[in-house]
Amino acid sequence: MTMNAKRRRAHDRLAALPGVRPVRRPVAPDRYDEFDLYYVRTGRKSMQPLIIIPGGPGVASVALYRGLRRHAAAKGFDVIMVDHRGVGMSRHDNRGADLPPEALTIDQAVNDIAGVLDDAQVDKAVIYGTSYGTYLAAGFGVRHPDRVHAMVLDSPVLSAHDIDAARTATRRVLWNGEDPDAAALAPKVRQLVDDGVLAPEAGQLTALMYGLAGPMVLARQLDLLLRGRCGLWAVLDRASRSLFDRKAPYRHEPDLVGRIGFRELNYGAVPDGKPLDPAVAYREFVDELMEFEAEPYDLTAEMPKFSWPTVVISGRRDLITPRSVAEEIGSLIPDSVLVGLATAGHSAIDVRERAALDIVAAVYDGDIGRLPARAKELDAKPGGLGVRLLVGAIGFAAAIESALPAAIPGVVQRVTS
Repeated sequence: MTMNAKRRRAHDRLAALPGVRPVRRPVAPDRYDEFDLYYVRTGRKSMQPLIIIPGGPGVASVALYRGLRRHAAAKGFDVIMVDHRGVGMSRHDNRGADLPPEALTIDQAVNDIAGVLDDAQVDKAVIYGTSYGTYLAAGFGVRHPDRVHAMVLDSPVLSAHDIDAARTATRRVLWNGEDPDAAALAPKVRQLVDDGVLAPEAGQLTALMYGLAGPMVLARQLDLLLRGRCGLWAVLDRASRSLFDRKAPYRHEPDLVGRIGFRELNYGAVPDGKPLDPAVAYREFVDELMEFEAEPYDLTAEMPKFSWPTVVISGRRDLITPRSVAEEIGSLIPDSVLVGLATAGHSAIDVRERAALDIVAAVYDGDIGRLPARAKELDAKPGGLGVRLLVGAIGFAAAIESALPAAIPGVVQRVTS
């Protein structure tokens, strides 16, 4: 696909924003042609800026995170964010055509970050990654250890085997009811699965709602489903699908780079045949299934070599990248600290921005040792306005749907996600 006139106009508007800059990067290691990789720098320049790497693959940086960068700059941080190759402003080659498949790998995306630091004349940086971005952050530590001042791994990814931890955590909470705060959820989920209302792939939406809105809101939604009311769930289903497979230009573009998650990180793992399997949901989100090939790094072997201050952030309600993975990473990286947020779900930088930026401030102050003791204080910080409005809207919609006249007896549709 080539860049059309509408996309070109949007591209030019973003390119004109303060701090946005292209750097020439090789399309692929065995090719001589180059393309423009775009990054943005916000805030007063410093010797050791903060590199923030979002999740995905497919999440853009320049357009989507303007608010975050503004808030971070107001706290005194010098922030750099990169549009991942194949995404947003970094999607096209010199002819305006989409980058080819051979251009889209984790290792090349990692080396792009080093190229950006070169262009910005920065020797070392604090590297903050969230979700998929933590794999890029750790990969940067593997490839360019001399350029890391400190690191924050938020809702971290360790390996292609993380799917097993996600399955275990999801079923422990939503199927077995082993979490005291959410024990009432499991009987409802099991009943809905037995009745055929929740399809096998519905676990991902259930896990997302549990992490974002909490067990009380999820319990209300499950009660609606048990009563045959599927309207709100269908809306949430469509919204969650858009997070994974809908292309929103310059914001979320997984169509080219989605292959990275499947081929290099095993997003589409072979289903195990049990309920609430995240792998089933990921497989449902793609038109063409791509088989896992190999990881670019062995982080289990490499992380013990990390010699810089490292903070690992994990939400207790995160079933996407669960606490057990964060704990393993914490045990691998020498002198790292684990900050557990008791009521948070996935990706603190997205849903608990104030807490995430306070953690970054502690990194720059050289005071990460006190962070675990501050976990309750950090967890109490509210999410951003957009997150609070979203959670409130879900709760309000559930209350409205509960008040409507009862559904026709015996009519319960099958729900997927």
